[in-house]
Amino acid sequence: MARTLVVFAHPALEKSRIHRGLLRWIPDHPDLTFHDLYEAYPRFHVDVAREQELLEAHDVVVFQFPFYWYSTPPLLKQWEDLVLEHGWAYGSQGTALRGKVASVVVSAGGTRDAYCAEGHNRFSVRQLLAPVEQTCLLCGLRYLPPWVVFGTHRLSADDIEIHGEAYGDYLRSLVEEGPPGEEVDGLAELHPEPHRTVGVEAGVKS
Repeated sequence: MARTLVVFAHPALEKSRIHRGLLRWIPDHPDLTFHDLYEAYPRFHVDVAREQELLEAHDVVVFQFPFYWYSTPPLLKQWEDLVLEHGWAYGSQGTALRGKVASVVVSAGGTRDAYCAEGHNRFSVRQLLAPVEQTCLLCGLRYLPPWVVFGTHRLSADDIEIHGEAYGDYLRSLVEEGPPGEEVDGLAELHPEPHRTVGVEAGVKS
């Protein structure tokens, strides 16, 4: 078993169809811990010691969040700034996270075609997450390709259930089978967009 921690950050979860849908499929497993940063720290007063203890107690860390201007929501960035201290997470004496595995689960309003050199956003999601990837590597974690839900503004309720079920399977496999092998490390992302026709639903957030 790989003890797995889901560090979840969404500043407006009550408005999110996608992440509320994904959360419904998180397995109830003794070796999986779900940690909602915005619920734990509504005033952004991060308990560094508590967060470091959580990280030390787990083998795999999954960061789940919606893409905000090609980056993380603000509380997750503050979490990084405060928790990943020099001498603990990195530096010559900072080895607390060495050998662990990091996975990013992110939602993006644009389609996969929008996230490439020829697309509207010019870069892949993995390329845009380079600061997160390099932070993980600096701290000695193995970084998996991101698990991405694309085109969130156009997903139907059925599509969200498909993604949710796949997410539940992904987390269960991380816990029970461990992370995928190194053959996936060079991929742009892990989770393929379902090949299905989706209806446009206006005015909803990812």
